[in-house]
Amino acid sequence: MTFDSVSWLEQARALIGPAHVLSEAGGDDVSAHTRDWRGKFQGRALAVLRPGSTAEVQALVRLAARSGVALVPQGGNTGLCGASVPTADGLQAVLQLGRLNRVREIDAENNTATVEAGCILQTLQEQAAAAGRLFPLSLGAEGSCQIGGNIATNAGGVQVLRYGNMRELVLGLEVVLPDGECLDLLRGLRKDNTGYDLKQLFIGAEGTLGIITAATVKLFAAPGAQAVAFAGVSSIAQAVRLLGALRGHLGERFTAFELISGPAVALVRQYFPETPAPLSGDWPWYVLMEAADGGSDEVLREALQTALMACLEDGCLEDVALAGNLAQAQTLWTLRENITHAQQLDGSNIKHDVSLPISRIAGFVEQMLAQLPQAFAGARPIVYGHLGDGNLHFNVSAPPGVAPDAWQRQTEAVNQLLHDAVVALRGSISAEHGIGQLKRDEMALYKTAAELAVMRRIKQALDPQGLMNPGKVL
Repeated sequence: MTFDSVSWLEQARALIGPAHVLSEAGGDDVSAHTRDWRGKFQGRALAVLRPGSTAEVQALVRLAARSGVALVPQGGNTGLCGASVPTADGLQAVLQLGRLNRVREIDAENNTATVEAGCILQTLQEQAAAAGRLFPLSLGAEGSCQIGGNIATNAGGVQVLRYGNMRELVLGLEVVLPDGECLDLLRGLRKDNTGYDLKQLFIGAEGTLGIITAATVKLFAAPGAQAVAFAGVSSIAQAVRLLGALRGHLGERFTAFELISGPAVALVRQYFPETPAPLSGDWPWYVLMEAADGGSDEVLREALQTALMACLEDGCLEDVALAGNLAQAQTLWTLRENITHAQQLDGSNIKHDVSLPISRIAGFVEQMLAQLPQAFAGARPIVYGHLGDGNLHFNVSAPPGVAPDAWQRQTEAVNQLLHDAVVALRGSISAEHGIGQLKRDEMALYKTAAELAVMRRIKQALDPQGLMNPGKVL
């Protein structure tokens, strides 16, 4: 039987209202929903569907199941691996969840929040803060990314060192399954030992097993004090020693430990010339670190200063600057956040998001810095990331004079060089960005046959029609 798209769109409009069913056929501009923000993936959509409740999501999923229309769940569309972009055939419908944006409950006594999938991360942060609590997930896109997408990609960010990534922050989920049934797992419990922990199936699954519509997440006591410092080190091995020493000095107060290469700092200062020099001298590697607790800024800064002075004496760092106030601290964090923007301004680069045992990171980077120039003359590594949890963004910018398209054609070869080394060291080719369509084929090369078989069996059991974000992950 021939698929009647006109009839299908009319059925969708009847379910959620004409204003919330967008399509090219109807004269709507849906381009913001059919390409990723990097411009790397471009698709077409049968429609962009904007449900306003869990019940409307259920109704749309049932319609899709009856008609065999695949659904691509989409939050803020800020991902880096193309998971929220439809294919080019125009037969998939984008399920945009931005209207499900309520914070349903802040339970301060239980230190939890129940929030809908379309809620902007920054909104949850602000509402938690208004209740005297902290939601600790923090990343560059927090003003536009949505909670459902954070969960679907198991987002990380700068405070994983203390609080863990999204998987550690989720206590419960509400999920619409591929047949339209709602799985209500919204329990704000730290202990629930009643069989399989079903919510874990959907965290990091990138919408391939069901549609996350709400979540119950952990909150924490809001920190009363923060202290930030920026250090220069001569090697990554020295930075690793500094990490261990500061953990010993500061314990749970230690919240972030970011590694930044000298070339990354130079690139930021090139494209953002108002950026002040963080230290008086130049170092091959830098560390941006933060501590937080419930006391006063002055007392915490003194504690961090004492720890850093001890590290200087022990040879764990070469030079250090301690932010004296909030403005200085923000300037240091802005330098870190502007690395991505500087790379965009600089031209084409091949991005990597890898994780390794912390003890093996120094050896991996030394190996890559030696092998890359031999394999790709003039290639410029820009290395930074969350050293405290073993996550590196090892990006490789194009050699001078090489056109962006020509450099991007080297992606497969560059990836193979880096990812072979990562996997040989028992690391992962995706630390916090997910798989999407960008790394789908690569994952098949590096996962074991047994792992892939189990993943496919789970997919088949929950989504036998293959309508939940097909072509992503598997």
